[in-house]
Amino acid sequence: MKIGTIDIGTNSMRLLVGDYINNKIEKRKKYVNTTRIGQGVDKDGYITEEALERNLKALKEFSDICKKEGCEKVYCMGTSALRDSKNGQDFVERAKSLTNIEVKIIRGEEESNLGFMGVLQGTNGDKKEDILVLDIGGGSTEFIVGNEDGIKFSKSENVGALRMTEKFITTDPISDDEFDEMAKFIEDTISSTINKLKTMKISKLVGIGGTITSLSAMNQELEVYSMEKVHNSVVIKKDLEKILQNLKKMTLSDKKTLKGLQAKRADIITAGVKILHIIMEKLEFEEIMISEYDNLEGLMCQNSKNMS
Repeated sequence: MKIGTIDIGTNSMRLLVGDYINNKIEKRKKYVNTTRIGQGVDKDGYITEEALERNLKALKEFSDICKKEGCEKVYCMGTSALRDSKNGQDFVERAKSLTNIEVKIIRGEEESNLGFMGVLQGTNGDKKEDILVLDIGGGSTEFIVGNEDGIKFSKSENVGALRMTEKFITTDPISDDEFDEMAKFIEDTISSTINKLKTMKISKLVGIGGTITSLSAMNQELEVYSMEKVHNSVVIKKDLEKILQNLKKMTLSDKKTLKGLQAKRADIITAGVKILHIIMEKLEFEEIMISEYDNLEGLMCQNSKNMS
């Protein structure tokens, strides 16, 4: 059965089209559009009319792709920015009348669960050991610990690549003062979650989401993004630190020319990579494995199981 799943994130809107056969997703195709529905939400509490229009247009394009691909079902979720904004429901109603797609605004916990479910779809090896799945989004970062038997801990923290950039960064290149202030805020915000995670026996760290997949693509200097090359790739902390040092010194226009980084993500990548760096430092992880299977695959699995 061909299914489409859509994730309306704070920074980008993504679509997965695939065949769901015998509990497996085959012929995966992914599309991404940097739509920034969360622009200004942290400051004003509202999605701007401009951002609403931009996202409705993108959703219509994704809806058309689903029709062209022959999807029998389309499921759509809205995450951090739609959760936090006072006019998220306005978007849901307009989306329904324009595309006939039901946008379901999900809680942070549900987002975490779907991300974890997606990661398990895409991993080989021992699924009995506890892993920590980290999803650094535009508006929030999800922490999920568990194994194939289920989730033991999950927490959504309001630090994300777009949110931190909007809150702290005004200089180009980024000034040390702004960078340090942002780092301190991230550390303070996630400290209780970090302390909780330190008490758990975690065998490995797995990362999902645009910041982390971009980091892998930059580390491999990919001219063209490749799901195959990014999936199950590993970035060691030393390489992450080298990339972070470079990003700190670069101007925005320089970042836009980096191999492996989408130009539209260039302005928020430094904040995203710093969030990851802090987490790896505090939890003493020397490497992170990157998964191209995430909450989109999770959403497909969950709904397909519910149907069968």
